[in-house]
Amino acid sequence: MLVTTKGRYAMRLMIRIAQQGPDGKVPLCKVAEEEDISLKYLEQVVRPLMAAGLVRSVRGKGGGYALAREASEIRAGDVLRAAEGSTVPVACNALEDDVIGCPRKGECTTVRFWAGLDQVIEEYVDSATLADFLEYAPEPGMAIEGC
Repeated sequence: MLVTTKGRYAMRLMIRIAQQGPDGKVPLCKVAEEEDISLKYLEQVVRPLMAAGLVRSVRGKGGGYALAREASEIRAGDVLRAAEGSTVPVACNALEDDVIGCPRKGECTTVRFWAGLDQVIEEYVDSATLADFLEYAPEPGMAIEGC
């Protein structure tokens, strides 16, 4: 699996939000500044995270983004699947859930290998939660006030 910039930035964003605690929230502009990521790009990254129910928007003074669930309930795999769409290691129709199937599935000699690799990746990315990342994340240097 190749994790793109979108997936990497989604992980960094989610960790920054999680660092604020269960009731905390953070404006995207502060994350953009602290993480040296384009604000426009972060705005694109946060959309699928909201659609997946991982973060929620908090409006008003002192608003920003907050976790939609506890950090211990959000797996790295949830974040990567929301950002990337899939963690499948190769473009193989036999591995995609939403595809009826591959016409070569019965005769393909590599599909079991790819399925096994996919399983290992899924198990690994689902073995870590945002709470696990917080144990060794440096303290954020950002003030929480608006931008």
